[in-house]
Order: sequence, then C-alpha cells, then structure tokens
Amino acid sequence: MDKAVILARGLGTRMRTKDETVHLTHEQQAVAARGIKALMPIERPFLDYVLSALADAGYRRICLVIGPEHHELREYYGRILQYQRLTVDFAVQQEPLGTADAVLAAAEFAADGPFLMVNSDNYYPVESLCAMRQLSGPGLPVYTRAGMLKGSNIPAERLLRFAVVDIGPDGLMRRIIEKPDQSVVDALPEPVGVSMNCWRFDARIFPACRAISPSPRGELEIPDAVQYAIDTLNVGFRAVMFDAAVLDLSSRRDVEGVARRLAGMEVRL
Repeated sequence: MDKAVILARGLGTRMRTKDETVHLTHEQQAVAARGIKALMPIERPFLDYVLSALADAGYRRICLVIGPEHHELREYYGRILQYQRLTVDFAVQQEPLGTADAVLAAAEFAADGPFLMVNSDNYYPVESLCAMRQLSGPGLPVYTRAGMLKGSNIPAERLLRFAVVDIGPDGLMRRIIEKPDQSVVDALPEPVGVSMNCWRFDARIFPACRAISPSPRGELEIPDAVQYAIDTLNVGFRAVMFDAAVLDLSSRRDVEGVARRLAGMEVRL
C-alpha cells in the first residue's frame, strides 16, 4: 500500500477566530485569517511536515482533498513544490459536507485498493503511519492518553474531550466514543486510547460513506461510516496502540506549541 488521502477541505473556522492572547507573525496571521491550516508557516508550511512523515513511512502517492476555492493549495502543492519521493494528485470536494463526503471525493484516486486517510492539520508519528501500511486489512492507530499528554501540544483539559476507542479482546475496534464522560472512560481497559482520525481503509468504506445520514452537526462523518462498516458490512478494523503523540493544529493557540515541536525537523518530499 502506497496511497494516502489527506483531508484538506475544512473551513478552518477555529483558526480564523481571532485571539488577542496569541502572538503570530504577520505571515501566520494572514494564513490564519484565511483558515488554510495546511499552509500555516512554521519554518515551512505545516503540511510539508505531514507529507515528509508519510514519505518516511513509505507512502508515495498522495491525494489532497481540497475545495474548489483552494487555489493556493493547488498552486503550491501542484506547481511550485518539487518532489523527489512523492506524487501529489487532487480531488475536489465541492461542498464542506463532512469527512465521509471528503473520502468519497477521493474514490477515483483510491480505486479498489487500500489507502491511508489522515487530516491535514495533524502531524502523526512515523511509526504509526508505518504500522498502517503493514496491516493486512482496515485499521487505525490508537494513541494512549499518557503518550499524548507527554508529547503532544494538546492541553490536558482539551484532550479529555477527544474521542476514545472501545477495543474488543480480539484487538478489533468496537466503537468510537465521542466526547466521553469520565464514567465511560473508567469502564474501558487501560491504556485508554484516543482516535486522531487516521485510518487504513479499503474500497468497502465507500458504500459505508454513501449509506450514512448526517450527524447532529449536519455532516457526513467518518466515525459514523466506520461504525456502519463494522455493524452492517462486517468489516473489522484492527486497532494498533501507540504510546506516542500526534500534533494538532486546530486554532491559533496551537501554532506556538506545534512550531516548537517541529523546529529543526528535516523535510524531504
């Protein structure tokens, strides 16, 4: 498996929101105002680091899911940037209808083979990206809360609101629990694992994405499609636990912490 789909269609609403307590450079402020998190300048655009990690993990064919208005992303990653290890294609999600709809936009790129799906505003540990390539079927990396607290830029109080994964004794995911309360978390075996929207899929995800209804937020969401695939299509998702951290670039408050952790990191595309 050498294909990866990167979801870059998001509106960046939280990134657009001004925060007077956060000090960004003029260039960072300009990118934040447009909500294009993938282009947030660290030492270079944030997505460059994500792409380099994918290349380190052995992925070679990349599809960026963008909106029709994302001319900057298409120009930079389609024309300006030079690649030695990667090829980059684009898929257009016409409307921001949710992550499951974004995956459907990449169906032609994925064809009938397996592929990785990641967010454009998360930097994932290379070891977890490698592990997804080595699976024989669908799966997801699950990151321990302890590992995330140790190495991520995500504050503890925010991390407590992240979705956790219920894993069966066979190592397969049973369900994702969004915004869990403490009693639910306490009922899960240790270590409790967090989902960061990184998935190894095969073609069976596409009928699942088409079958689901909008969530209470009005979006077609990947966790709902995965649950449909498990419950209705009998697809097993292997959960692989990592005591490691994912970086998250959701809002302006995240920029400093992400920049500090990526400082000096080599990027090879």
